[in-house]
Amino acid sequence: MKSGGSKRVGALVVMACISVLMPLNEYITGHDRGRLFAKLIVVIVGLPIVVALGTATLRWAARRHIGALPLVLVGAGASGVLFALLLTLGRAAAFSIELLRPNVFPVEEFTVLRIGFVMGLTNFALWALVFVFPFALEDARIRALESEKLRVEAELAHFRSHFEPHFLLNTLNAIAGLVTEDPREARRLLGLLGDLLRESLRNQGELQRLDEQLEWLRRYAHILQVRHAGQLAFHWDVQSDTRRALLPRLLLQPLVENAVKHGALMRHGGGEVTVSTQVSGDKLVCTIADNGPGMHNGATRPGGIGLDSVRRRLVLRYQDAASLRLESSPEGTRSIVELPRHE
Repeated sequence: MKSGGSKRVGALVVMACISVLMPLNEYITGHDRGRLFAKLIVVIVGLPIVVALGTATLRWAARRHIGALPLVLVGAGASGVLFALLLTLGRAAAFSIELLRPNVFPVEEFTVLRIGFVMGLTNFALWALVFVFPFALEDARIRALESEKLRVEAELAHFRSHFEPHFLLNTLNAIAGLVTEDPREARRLLGLLGDLLRESLRNQGELQRLDEQLEWLRRYAHILQVRHAGQLAFHWDVQSDTRRALLPRLLLQPLVENAVKHGALMRHGGGEVTVSTQVSGDKLVCTIADNGPGMHNGATRPGGIGLDSVRRRLVLRYQDAASLRLESSPEGTRSIVELPRHE
């Protein structure tokens, strides 16, 4: 609130300075005291009226969802008429002062009205440019961010709705196969699956500590290893100074899933996925690497939608301060996330 009030005060000061400088500039070039007096009266009286009525009308129009064009046309016309009348009155007041009378607007009444009308249009344009336009841009930016945030939340909800049934069905099939062969492992998988589903359904805000996210991923990875027995192995290289860092919830899961489905499981004889984290300067760097066949000619993996979602979440949260890049070769693919390190 204080920031918004400061911006409004600053906008009003800029507008008032420009409105006063215009007649002062005319006086410097023409030394017409009568014209300066009349125009300063117009600015001093008319400017607060334009600002007050314009702001009130803008709020009224916003509440009723009325477009900006009718407001601009009506406001410009009303300001022009107001300033034309005020200039006529100012000219008459200048005539009553002996010191100003010799050179007070030696023009016709119609010309005075026209000059006043143009002054009104100019001051209304200043109000719109200095007072309204920056706040309209800020409002548009905030609305765009809110819209993007809602879209990302919808994508996260869609991911959950897709992840849970898909992953649940495959894991239950694996558990069913272990019930008689290895009841202990079957019970362990049931416990891990319950933990995963509970954590994925919890809504504890957008950010999560890295060690909590990695713990979730370890459970997820263990289930995948059991399901793909002998074909998949996970390695973890987590630096201790990264564990308390904060990052968006479930950010790394799509990268791990892509590394498994389109990387490690494509390697004949068994594949590997390595999850590593480190601090580089003021950045947290998370790398998901697989030893799959890589992407040919820079092609996008079939899981590209998940990668796009990760990129959008990074942009929404960190703007240009975070990034996701892929490095691929015949020996494998690395997904590298860099984001500001916060705890």
